[in-house]
Amino acid sequence: MSKQYGAADIRESVKKNNVRFLRLAFTDVNGRMKTVEVPTSELEKVLHNETRFDGSSIDGFVRIEESDMVLYPDLSTWMVLPWVDASGARIGRLTCSVHKTNGEAFEGDPRNNLKRVLGEMKKAGFSAFNVGFEAEFHLFKLGADGEWTTEVPDHASYFDMTSDDEGARCRRDIVETLESVGFEVEAAHHEVGEGQQEIDFKFDDALKTADRVQTFKMVVREVARKHGLFATFMPKPLAGKAGNGMHTNMSLLNDGKNAFYDASSSNRLSATARYFLNGILTHARAITAIGNPTVNSYKRLIPGFEAPVYISWATKNRSPLVRIPDADEIGTRLEMRSADPTANPYLLLAVALTAGLDGIKQAKEPMAPVTSNVFEMSPAERDERGIKPLPTTLHNAIKAFEADGLMEAALGKHLTESYIKSKSLEWSQYAQSVSDWERHQYMAY
Repeated sequence: MSKQYGAADIRESVKKNNVRFLRLAFTDVNGRMKTVEVPTSELEKVLHNETRFDGSSIDGFVRIEESDMVLYPDLSTWMVLPWVDASGARIGRLTCSVHKTNGEAFEGDPRNNLKRVLGEMKKAGFSAFNVGFEAEFHLFKLGADGEWTTEVPDHASYFDMTSDDEGARCRRDIVETLESVGFEVEAAHHEVGEGQQEIDFKFDDALKTADRVQTFKMVVREVARKHGLFATFMPKPLAGKAGNGMHTNMSLLNDGKNAFYDASSSNRLSATARYFLNGILTHARAITAIGNPTVNSYKRLIPGFEAPVYISWATKNRSPLVRIPDADEIGTRLEMRSADPTANPYLLLAVALTAGLDGIKQAKEPMAPVTSNVFEMSPAERDERGIKPLPTTLHNAIKAFEADGLMEAALGKHLTESYIKSKSLEWSQYAQSVSDWERHQYMAY
């Protein structure tokens, strides 16, 4: 994906690879990838931004009376998918931004919004926002009916060497498939939970990384199916077991140099990095609504499973919200550990960057780093240090999101309203549901 494709390159690739269909991908407010598929006979229309679709059918987009939307493909994202459809046809894929019929960028498109926020970053004097995601996932066996089960393909744990089980074979196939479409995979390993995996790919600028995490999730799911497995990025698929996180590594560049690095600082963090960090910590409760967007997300954010619960930071300690990994100049970064892989990557990076830039503008130092386990501190000790908890439910996170005025600046009015509406509906539906646990607990009352 690093090659810069132009229209002529794509025409040549279509012929060379016998591509018969074009898949035009974009992302809705909830982070779900959507696609419009057209035959290659429509290639010229695609290349000239003439592909329309009904936006009223997409969650968080527009009302039915203003439904026509137009897809503008980002030609640099061109890839020929490494599999064929049921008829044996090759499929080409382009990531798109959504525009109105008059050519204006649609403000309800998460990708357009991230580009807008990156423009604000450049106005603030920074050249790039580098991001690396670490998205964990679980593999489960498919049942005889082809549907998912909760039966795991292995019983391994963190970094276990599992050379000949279904999960390990699938993970290696995923890595090879990712590399075939241009990913630079840095590491792949078994995670803490049974059936849990992690594959890390090289960091890049924010827009490319957000695009790639969407592609990454698509590849993981497709390859897993080939192996008779079901891949899920659900934050907490198994009660009492490790959940899936998406640690978010962030740094700003200034004229090609890492603005977060200062060799003279005791922890090698520049003032810019510390101010950015303070912005993240200040707005952490609101950011949680974006980084942890489902009811299930909050069953991961509990003590005892490594996921952060309290708003704090550290250089080595892994219990706080933000960790500063030990790294060289180019690798100096902030690692926000709260988000999970159900988060919309475009929205997550927009709110994190906006919060960080606001922190730089305010120029305030963050709280002191913690050197002991936050979970083992008494409530009084946490209060004394100013360590506050993250929201414990989606409902509380949305309330924090609504109360934080910076969030609308990060997402714009359209996306803010769409997101609150969608997540409030999700919480309402959950609050009205009755679980097996409740029946077992209360039926005899």
